[in-house]
Amino acid sequence: QVQLVESGGGSVQAGGSLRLSCAASGAAVSDYCMGWFRQAPGKERERVATIDRDGVTTYADSVKGRFTASKDNAKNTLNLQMNNVKPEDAAMYYCARAPRITYRSDCYSGSFWNLGNRGQGTQVTVSS
Repeated sequence: QVQLVESGGGSVQAGGSLRLSCAASGAAVSDYCMGWFRQAPGKERERVATIDRDGVTTYADSVKGRFTASKDNAKNTLNLQMNNVKPEDAAMYYCARAPRITYRSDCYSGSFWNLGNRGQGTQVTVSS
């Protein structure tokens, strides 16, 4: 049974940095496409970043150049380094795992959100 548990959220000042982690159990992060998503109150869920089995990453335009997604295979975690955080980055952040067989296009688009596993989320608040 696969479980994903996010951590690292909290309050950060605009311009600051935060590092989110998603600990996986029951599956090796290296074997799957995984991603970070976020949802702010009153807004639609947004794909933040995805990383496929080969380590290829994609990012939403809104975070490109500021956020970095990575996998730590030794710790079996998915990470999101958030730099130069902006007020519009405030949201609940979720990690998700795609099904084992996922087309690259579906991985990169984040359309696997409803197909695999996801965590409970970690809240990020940004003060200006």
